[in-house]
Amino acid sequence: MERYLRSWRQDALNRGQHDSAIYIGDKVLALTNSDSDAFWLAQVHFSNNNFTRALALLSRKDLISRSTACRYLAAHCYIKQSQFDQALSILGEHNPTDLVRNTNSRRKIQHLNGQSHVTMRNGKHPTSRAERAEEREKEDANNVRFEAAMCYLRGLCFAKQNAFDRARDCYKDAVRIDVQCFEAFDQLMKNSLMSPAEELEFLESLDFDAVSSPDPAVAQEAADFTKMLYTTRLSKYSAPNILSDATETLSTHYNLAENPDILLARAEALFTQCRFAEALELTSSILSTSQSNELTTTNSPSMAAHSHLGHSPGVYPLHLACLYETGATNALFLLSHMLADHAPEEPYTYLAIGVYYLSVSKIAEARRFFSKASLLDPHSAPAWIGFAHTFAAEGEHDQAIAAYSTAARLFQGSHLPQLFLGMQHLALNNMSLAHEYLCAAYSMSTGSPVSNVPGLPGSSPSIPLGGDPLVLNELGVVYYHQGNLPNAIELFQQALKLAGSLHCEPGAWVATRANLGHALRRMGRIPDALREFEECLRLGCGGTSMGYSPFLGGGAGGSAAVATASGVGGL
Repeated sequence: MERYLRSWRQDALNRGQHDSAIYIGDKVLALTNSDSDAFWLAQVHFSNNNFTRALALLSRKDLISRSTACRYLAAHCYIKQSQFDQALSILGEHNPTDLVRNTNSRRKIQHLNGQSHVTMRNGKHPTSRAERAEEREKEDANNVRFEAAMCYLRGLCFAKQNAFDRARDCYKDAVRIDVQCFEAFDQLMKNSLMSPAEELEFLESLDFDAVSSPDPAVAQEAADFTKMLYTTRLSKYSAPNILSDATETLSTHYNLAENPDILLARAEALFTQCRFAEALELTSSILSTSQSNELTTTNSPSMAAHSHLGHSPGVYPLHLACLYETGATNALFLLSHMLADHAPEEPYTYLAIGVYYLSVSKIAEARRFFSKASLLDPHSAPAWIGFAHTFAAEGEHDQAIAAYSTAARLFQGSHLPQLFLGMQHLALNNMSLAHEYLCAAYSMSTGSPVSNVPGLPGSSPSIPLGGDPLVLNELGVVYYHQGNLPNAIELFQQALKLAGSLHCEPGAWVATRANLGHALRRMGRIPDALREFEECLRLGCGGTSMGYSPFLGGGAGGSAAVATASGVGGL
């Protein structure tokens, strides 16, 4: 009878009939009175958003103290109810560091977990004692995964309490304990809790050989596949060759070329290279699914609007930034209205409205909607950066510095807040502070120490593979205004060289080339200066920059208005 009822409840859950699953699950629990059936019923309550009922069920028979899985589920219920102190009281504030170090035993556990059966030499099955030992190994593996998941939940609690250092450590321990705990890895990447160089170093330190697979024969391939998936989530300012290789392999060998996450990774890389039109083409393809194409053949405006709904929230900030950079004001207007009508509770809706108002130079309205987006999602990097940009656009440098400083505190691993702080101090003619922030931004974007910044005494003349050329341009402008023309020339040249190695759009760096021409002119190198100015004219921009607006966490919509490459001026 128990087997029949368990099959019934599973079928009901598969059909989304939660009330039936709860009703039958309660009868199974009454018959068996087992911990596993109690945990299963609590999971059904949790999936049906009945967090209070799930907690009440887990509190019976002292399940929370006796079961790792029940402790995890109870803490998750408290987090869903925004009761973070209660969740921490169940989880505890310390991670199981012994599990982080014990990678060999975890590999053995997961290897045994991947074996479906064992046969002895004489063809007989193992004794019941060996089977029980294998069951214990599987149970240990499940407990390890729940311990990793609890580290992830601790990180969420600490992040809500603005203890970002502790949250970062919890997320890192979660992935170290269970490399398949993608939620923790995702939090590290999308919240920029590590610098690009630290992200790459952390990825290389992970034990992907511990990946479990139902078929041991493909375990190594599964490990490599998982590593490539994680690689595509790294910052696009770090090791572009490694990122492109992983994306290409996933696209060709595993037929993931049309997968939205892979397309988004490629679009982010194109955006950092200032290839905005190409990035917009990819983000638009993500938002245009095959189903929406069938619907839009009716030429119905409402059907066309729905093609931009139901996608991952991560695609919208980048899509908005691409629309802004390409001057698609009408598309921004239509998208903002559509999101306001159909997704009024989402943070990216207000981000879209703020980007539109910024594109039409209505700064006060843009600031209001960026602020609303940041209130709905306090960890939205694009909203915070956009909010700060509105102050910079009106020349309110003190307020802009305060907003960028908040972003720097929230997103400790990104170099962009440091870059924007340096640009604000440059506008205020605070050269020493501008130099300090820009050097910090250079170190964060490349992973090199500040002493290796080109143009500084004792620095290395080579530029690491990766990094942001705009940082070098801004440092060159600082040296130019300080009268240090040789170092300024070197930095402008290194910025152009790095932009070329990253395959950046040449027209986006006309301002840097013009800066180099002015520095050469002041040094008396007139023929060299003329060549640079002629190259500016050849690129067809009339001596002005197309603008370069780096984004944070997927896109700081509308940043180009205030984050374009600084110029050194004319005569």
